[in-house]
Amino acid sequence: QVQLVESGGGLVQPGGSLRLSCTISRSIKNMLILGWYRQAPGTQRELVATITSDTSTNYADFVKGRFTISKDNAQNSVYLQMNNMKPEDTAVYYCYFRAALITPAYWGQGTQVTVSS
Repeated sequence: QVQLVESGGGLVQPGGSLRLSCTISRSIKNMLILGWYRQAPGTQRELVATITSDTSTNYADFVKGRFTISKDNAQNSVYLQMNNMKPEDTAVYYCYFRAALITPAYWGQGTQVTVSS
């Protein structure tokens, strides 16, 4: 059973920063895509950022210039550096991956991020 363990969530003031980490219990080196989604209360889960096996990245418009996704194959981990955070970034953040086109997506349990003064 593959596991994704997220950490780094918490409470931060507007304008502050947080770094989310997601460690996966298998090699991520050749995984097709890894990424982060988020879900605020009463809303649907939405894409935040993705990174592919060749380290190409993609960001939702609402985080461009503020968030950075990265990965460390040696640590089997994917990260989300969040800067200049806003109250509307408040949500549960989920890590996920898809190893290949024909394989299912796997999700972490989520980590709460709250941006408030």
